[in-house]
Amino acid sequence: MRILAIDTSSMVASAAVTDQEKLVAEYIINHKKTHSEQLMPIIEQVLESCNISIREIDAIAVSSGPGSFTGLRIGAATAKGLAHVINKKVIGISTLDGLAFNLPYCQGIICPIMDARRNQVYTALYKWDQGNFYKIKPHCAIALSELIEELKAEEEMVVFLGDGVPVHRQLLREQLGHRARFAPRNADRQRASSIAVLAAQALERGEGQSGDTFVPFYLRKSQAEREYDKKADGRGEQ
Repeated sequence: MRILAIDTSSMVASAAVTDQEKLVAEYIINHKKTHSEQLMPIIEQVLESCNISIREIDAIAVSSGPGSFTGLRIGAATAKGLAHVINKKVIGISTLDGLAFNLPYCQGIICPIMDARRNQVYTALYKWDQGNFYKIKPHCAIALSELIEELKAEEEMVVFLGDGVPVHRQLLREQLGHRARFAPRNADRQRASSIAVLAAQALERGEGQSGDTFVPFYLRKSQAEREYDKKADGRGEQ
């Protein structure tokens, strides 16, 4: 089972190919260019580097959200287009699930945080127990202050990762003290290989869908949609 996985949910662009239990190739870049410029060249390079044709791929995996609205739409459109070409399933994997899966067998609580601006983060909480990976708090967009209060009620170490860490690291240290830990740089951002492994597990459970029906999820409305709603509410009050 060969899976092509992509993640464009943040500033990072990543593509990977897995084959059964093996990671065949992975490309990660976190530098300036937009996803619309670099995603297809990355995919082409990953496939070419391991001498695999797109038609030899058995499924397309993609980070399904939350994350950058533009990034998620580019990733979704690319996954849907490729799946249509090869007539294969799309498997959407939560961006937060993929981030947390970067830290296998981690002790304590894993807390990916993605910067949602306005002092909010996209997050969920995870744990490993006896080799199994569990979500203990569902996806949400939450004020950082509220998340910190929830974590203060726990007793375990908390390992943070994601693009919200550079923004909020100091506050997390101040509020949680020695219980706040941070993932190393090689594991603290999105990786398509984690999306691919979780997608393989999803396929074994019979999950996946056609490219025509796949849509990303955003957790909250875009800035443009919020501005539109605000203007619409204003008109309604007149």
